[in-house]
Amino acid sequence: MDNMLKKYGASERFIQEATLYPNLAIGRICSQYKDLYKAITHQGEVAAEISGKFRYAATRLSDYPAVGDFVMLDRSDNKNGNAIIHHVLTRKSSFERKAVGTVNDTQVVAANIDTVFLCMALNNDYNLRRLERYLSIAWDSGGTPVVVLTKSDICHNLQEKLSEVSSVAIGVDVLATSAISEDGYNSILSHIQPGKTVAFIGSSGVGKSTLINRLVGGEILQTSDIRKDGKGRHTTTRRQLLVLQNGGIVIDTPGMRELGVESADFSRAFADIDKLAEQCKFRDCTHQSEPGCAVQRAIQDGTLAEKRLESYLKLKKEAKYDGLNSKQIETEKINAMFSGLGGMKNARKFIKTKSKRR
Repeated sequence: MDNMLKKYGASERFIQEATLYPNLAIGRICSQYKDLYKAITHQGEVAAEISGKFRYAATRLSDYPAVGDFVMLDRSDNKNGNAIIHHVLTRKSSFERKAVGTVNDTQVVAANIDTVFLCMALNNDYNLRRLERYLSIAWDSGGTPVVVLTKSDICHNLQEKLSEVSSVAIGVDVLATSAISEDGYNSILSHIQPGKTVAFIGSSGVGKSTLINRLVGGEILQTSDIRKDGKGRHTTTRRQLLVLQNGGIVIDTPGMRELGVESADFSRAFADIDKLAEQCKFRDCTHQSEPGCAVQRAIQDGTLAEKRLESYLKLKKEAKYDGLNSKQIETEKINAMFSGLGGMKNARKFIKTKSKRR
């Protein structure tokens, strides 16, 4: 495998898939600005754009290349103009959100990620309900979520906040960081491994770019002061991928004040409610007014916060999983994935055929 591509996270899986296109060169998207991309190939960085045929065939926003994607290009340098992107290789993971201003379209925020750093500042940005939303999407992405609490130096009740976050971030590492002290970001280093890709996701002004600058060891990304109302300014205006000195790969993303839920993993993000639901009298319990509801009983005895259940029900409704249990949600997801091929029936055929080939 070429050292440059390996440095940028190209595993054997992507190299093998690339052999299906013998007349094209593999590259990884490292930044995007409107319709223009930058990709890394075995010869270095190239400017690239999608082909007319690609644009014509794309039916959704998520069909287009995103930062972190491995793509097939018609050339590996810019000697004769921009390289042309003809294919996006199969994503192993992707953090997606409902596209702003659309009814049922999704936008890929970062592709082929191993870890998702969900960044939340310990100031006015602190919001457990929003964190539950981020966690639901992060678990669904295929990457492993890690909660990164920034600006810990201005938090006067850090242990209390850590306890609150841990109560909703079940099975997830929760790290406190500060950009003030030299070692304030060391806690996240163990989660950044050579050849592995980490995406920084969070609202504007939470300090994502500041943290990445510390990790890179220089002012690579522009940063700005927080606004007087505690809300962040949009500093990062485009997604970009960088390689750190330790070989880890990071993707910085623009701050998101809106994060629409198109698909989510509630069995992991709300594992406490899912476990309680198994004890409900009725299998199709909606956890609202049914007799023998274990979830409502937990709220009454104080072991589950009512606001957490409200968040769970709201997100399920937003993701069109209203009234469905975990098994039904998974079936719904598979049906959506294979909707053009006949839903669950053909999904089973696909999985069966894939198993035989192994």
